[in-house]
Amino acid sequence: MTIDLHPTQTPLSDEERRQRLQSPGFGRIFTEHMISIKYTADKGWGPSTLVPYGPITLDPAAAVLHYGQAIFEGFKAYRHANGGIVTFRPEANALRFAASARRLAMPELPVDRFLEAARVLITQDQAWVPSREGESLYIRPLLVATEAFLGVRPSHEYLFLLFASPAGAYFPGGVKPVTVWISDDYVRAAPGGTGTAKCAGNYAASLVAQSKALEQGCDQVVWLDAVERHWVEEMGGMNIFFVFERGGYPRLVTPSLETGTLLPGITRDSLLTLARDLGWEAEERRVSVEEWDEGLETGLIKEVFACGTAAVITPIGTVKSKRGTWEVGDGKAGPIATRLRTLLLDVQHGRVPDTHGWLTAMVPA
Repeated sequence: MTIDLHPTQTPLSDEERRQRLQSPGFGRIFTEHMISIKYTADKGWGPSTLVPYGPITLDPAAAVLHYGQAIFEGFKAYRHANGGIVTFRPEANALRFAASARRLAMPELPVDRFLEAARVLITQDQAWVPSREGESLYIRPLLVATEAFLGVRPSHEYLFLLFASPAGAYFPGGVKPVTVWISDDYVRAAPGGTGTAKCAGNYAASLVAQSKALEQGCDQVVWLDAVERHWVEEMGGMNIFFVFERGGYPRLVTPSLETGTLLPGITRDSLLTLARDLGWEAEERRVSVEEWDEGLETGLIKEVFACGTAAVITPIGTVKSKRGTWEVGDGKAGPIATRLRTLLLDVQHGRVPDTHGWLTAMVPA
């Protein structure tokens, strides 16, 4: 498996790159290259090519623009103290990317080609991987339907792109709890729908509820199930955890994936594993809005937090809904969320041993 290299003929100077990396934020600046692979139904996946990052051309009749066949992923590369660059669980992202493709009747990119695309791009643009605390290179794989055809059926042509964006520390001033709005008017996903797929339509449909949350003075929306509007599912595009405590022993509970409506988060899975490594109970089951409210009233629920690739862990401090307003904890990040966040970041940045084999070397030290 080879990737044809056609790097930019006008690379940025080291000084220009340093200036752009001073305050990268999230998803605002991009590295100089991307990987491109075309697919056609008759020939399958074509050659992989590294090209300069830039706009792509789509026919106005391209299927993605009309019927929404678009999926994506997101994972990070980290520069370790020894100079090496690693990614965190990229194979899990590759497998989830394939699962999303299956759900949207799109071709599955082989895992080895997904991983090789990441390795080549990171190697080519390794100077863009930040080294400061909390920073990383965010990798975005994307697959869209490109066939120009207005009939309603799966496209026969697709384009895979993989590009990267330097990411600054998500909480540069320290981790601060967010305020959330429980949505009764809108749902993220229904049983049998696309809730388990990382597809563009899920996020488009979420934006109106997010706007409603902002109108209520909240940072994010919390989704309930589509059938009963009773069970807590996710916070925005992140999985959610509840920390119960009885007799001084923490028990982490996160909504079960069995409903088929939740995205199977890789950070979620990692935190479940780390919690059990620490000797804590970790359970996957349904949690109702009433249990959340009562748990805070009785003191049984001590912390609530969301998790995902971008922020790792985001504590929830205030909950607003049509039912009223609840406070979680003392307005600060709780000790369980803080310990898990620190431990996961330490694994990702190579400060503690990687006992689960989660790190994949992309550029050797």
